[in-house]
Amino acid sequence: MSVPNQAAQPVPEESKTSASKTGTASARELDNEVKSSSDKELGFSASNSGDDKFLTTRREIWAYYAYYVGNNGLSLFNFAPTQSQNLLSLAADPNTGTLQFMGAQRSVNSIVLLANGISFAIQCALFLIIGSYADFGHWRPNILIVASLVAYGIGFGWLGVADPSKWRQGVGLYMVGLIAYQTCLTFWNAAFPGLARDTPQIREKQQQLSDGAIETQEYHREESLMRSRLSNVAFYVQSCAELIILAIIVGIMFSLHVNDGDAQNTWGLSVLIAFASGVWLLVSIPWFVLEKRRPGIKPKMNIVLAGLLQLWVALSKIWKLKQSLIYLIGIAAQGAGIGSFWYIQKRFGLSVKTMFNAIALSIVILDGWGMLGIWQQNFGA
Repeated sequence: MSVPNQAAQPVPEESKTSASKTGTASARELDNEVKSSSDKELGFSASNSGDDKFLTTRREIWAYYAYYVGNNGLSLFNFAPTQSQNLLSLAADPNTGTLQFMGAQRSVNSIVLLANGISFAIQCALFLIIGSYADFGHWRPNILIVASLVAYGIGFGWLGVADPSKWRQGVGLYMVGLIAYQTCLTFWNAAFPGLARDTPQIREKQQQLSDGAIETQEYHREESLMRSRLSNVAFYVQSCAELIILAIIVGIMFSLHVNDGDAQNTWGLSVLIAFASGVWLLVSIPWFVLEKRRPGIKPKMNIVLAGLLQLWVALSKIWKLKQSLIYLIGIAAQGAGIGSFWYIQKRFGLSVKTMFNAIALSIVILDGWGMLGIWQQNFGA
């Protein structure tokens, strides 16, 4: 039983990348100019009071890392989709391979695609409404707790959906689980700029900036590096801890004899989802207790409207933020690449394993190309 690819991880700050390239000073000045003009257009100010009660501690940082160990995607982003498709395959008509779904007979692949589309459409609508609360106001910690509780409930709920006859419930849990998982990831990830800003190191830089000992560009560079450090270390800690979780999962699979038949395999998948959800619940408690609930940005308008206006301002500045534009183009290219791989597989009748190896090789080549850009300036990214 294979584990699908891990969820996308937080992307380091742009200034960390640009700092290793030529012309970094002008790039930082442009970013600061865009940020300053955006703040004026939006009519808000960052709530960085410098209050000692918000000073970031080592325990709080490790609690932040621990939450990510739990929200690793194994439960609702990896095993839940596997279980949902497993139930669909077992429940489908053995002759036609179809099921009645949304008013028509559909194949398993068609149902999966529709479920994904519905889930992502709901996510888009949801984040247009509440997404701005990740950065504005005081609601971010509360939304994270509520979304986490929903995610735990869905994870444990899979224990009651381990029979092919309950494939409809499985599709529902799968769709809602994706929404809960992405909401948790978004509102957890939004905390690290505040954590970085209130670390003792950055507080010291703030004082130096106030005293005129350093320039604004140097302060922004140091804060950006601290943000990248927290984000990257969180990914590192999560990856190491996930190896231990996966090792335990392998033991659970063998103890449940998942290879003995479809019934054992189906029950085993539900148990794995619940186990991963239990780990998530356990390791997230320190963050809920130790987070210092720093205030977000203070908008001078309705938070939802401020978020939409922020999106508009970002779009209006996209031609100045070249790296962001390239990133968006890369996302579009990713979609085109997936379509190309699918066409090649259908055209030449290639097996899943062959396509998997080709994609894995492509990823290694892209990573290698990117690493070259760390040590030289002529090519690589």
